[in-house]
Amino acid sequence: MSDQTVSDPRPPSGWLILDKPRGLGSTQAVGAVKRNLREGGYAKTKVGHGGTLDPLAEGVLPIALGEATKLSGRMLDADKIYEFTIQFGEETDTLDTEGEVVATSDRRPPLAAVAAICEHFTGEIDQVPPKYSALKVDGKRAYDLARAGEDVELETRRVTIHSLGPLHGDGPSDLRSTFQTTAGRPDPYDPQMPLELADAVTLVARVSKGTYIRSLARDIAHALGTVGHVTYLRRTKAGPFVQEQAISLDKLNGIGKGAPLQDHLLSLEAGLDGIPVLALDQTSAQAARQGRVVSDLPQPDGLYFAKLDDVPVALVELNGGAMKVVRGFNF
Repeated sequence: MSDQTVSDPRPPSGWLILDKPRGLGSTQAVGAVKRNLREGGYAKTKVGHGGTLDPLAEGVLPIALGEATKLSGRMLDADKIYEFTIQFGEETDTLDTEGEVVATSDRRPPLAAVAAICEHFTGEIDQVPPKYSALKVDGKRAYDLARAGEDVELETRRVTIHSLGPLHGDGPSDLRSTFQTTAGRPDPYDPQMPLELADAVTLVARVSKGTYIRSLARDIAHALGTVGHVTYLRRTKAGPFVQEQAISLDKLNGIGKGAPLQDHLLSLEAGLDGIPVLALDQTSAQAARQGRVVSDLPQPDGLYFAKLDDVPVALVELNGGAMKVVRGFNF
């Protein structure tokens, strides 16, 4: 945790991990953090988030304060883990519970088929984002165009699904293996098949940046010969941050009423999981702060978190023993 206190005249820097509730937008969450810092008596602080969550989604929303906002872009590029429920039988125009029903089906897939189809969607896949998304089309948000009744055409994009499967177990292994083989695969909708059918299923996915879970749910339902939409979506991990580190909106509001920020503020380097620390001396730290290249360093090439004692100096790149600043920190 950070040692930031309300008596410190400097703006706080670090990460607040919010367990964003359903119904709150990411921009509103940033506004709530700003308001509580102000009401709590902290110095005016730059605040940003590390990856948008839809208002109907909940879970881990990293909020960057102060110098940590310089790392928000890295958080946007990080892998995320989601839990999500697909309700079969109805597809909506928004692909979640907010939209209008645009397609229906009486078919309900067997649980074993759901478990088996997950492997088909693991790895690099092509995905068409939802038309109700924040992507821009000719300079306008896709969801604004869709709400205005315009026909929105979004380009297919390549994303990576690192892992995908049912939240609780993998289903019956013997039936799953049957559905995974193309030769002699049974018709999952054959009434003679003694299979447990699913009205809904909850899956967990670890995905790359740019992945739309609503699109994934739509495509899974289509691959199973039916339609569906997302009724529950929770992000349990964003980059290095997990839901166990997240605080509720009530605890955030407590900061505005005098609860110590330091109880919940994670350090700047908490967002740099997996990046090694490079210890600098006074001379090299001064050079880095002035944007000058430092040479003849013995460390291997790569990205480093440079520090002078316990003070963050910069995110730096080493190449052939030469250190170049990627992002400097103002402490």
